[in-house]
Amino acid sequence: MSTATRVVWGFEAIGTQWEIETDAELGPAARTAVEHAIAAFDRDWSRFRPDSLVSSLARGAGVVPAPPDAADMFSLFAEAAEATDGAVNPLVGHSLEHLGYDADYSFRSMGPLPAPRDWRERLAWTSERMVLTEPAMIDVGALGKGRLVDIVLDIVAQWTEGDVVVDASGDIAMRGAPVRIALEHPFDPSRAIGVVEVTDAALCASATGRRAWGDGLHHVIDARSGLPVRTIAATWAIAPTAMRADAAATALFFDGGPELAARWGVEWVRMTTDGRVEWSPAVRAELFM
Repeated sequence: MSTATRVVWGFEAIGTQWEIETDAELGPAARTAVEHAIAAFDRDWSRFRPDSLVSSLARGAGVVPAPPDAADMFSLFAEAAEATDGAVNPLVGHSLEHLGYDADYSFRSMGPLPAPRDWRERLAWTSERMVLTEPAMIDVGALGKGRLVDIVLDIVAQWTEGDVVVDASGDIAMRGAPVRIALEHPFDPSRAIGVVEVTDAALCASATGRRAWGDGLHHVIDARSGLPVRTIAATWAIAPTAMRADAAATALFFDGGPELAARWGVEWVRMTTDGRVEWSPAVRAELFM
């Protein structure tokens, strides 16, 4: 779709840049609804806020009210964890902090810290509450931004009848006309390794260079070892929802990810750290590599 006749609302939230494209400018009520939804999600799930629910659990609260997203998000986590033999794990927050990706953004590594392998025994959830039997830091980065993109898309769609694109710095969901999206080269942002056309779906991308610091340290870590992944540099996944695309993009950094994507019907592309490009059999992308 052409952006020449469209309105783009750009803003920063949850530490990333957002752009929402619509056929007509969103009014104050619609923008307020989006802002309130993002703020509520951040209060629930941000491990960078001392007043969030997950920070309260990490301090030993034990039981907190469950956010509306909890059951859907943790159920998807469970599928991704099983498929990747525990490499994906929602209790990876302290592992990231140990590597320096903490609330103060200190980027001072204290070395790897594996996440609890028994997270399904430690963490329980219902539609009413979340329970941790031992203090731990939940990090929903494996799929949380995708979930929030879905929430924002649903809100915006209530206020406009036209095409909508919600882009949270690489996690993109859209309704309406097809959108051609470039797959950014993880080693050279000025290049693309291909393009893909997406219609009424979501594309989520993840790359080890997006949040990187120190010597080989970045935000995509193997929960089993607490170490950053070394073999995959970037992933792209297309699914009906951004949350599922985000979860698949994370799982694709590990063995078992392609099999999980196949079960979910997710199209995908990924690039290894030595520059090879791999893709799912049915992906409808034009690749240049």
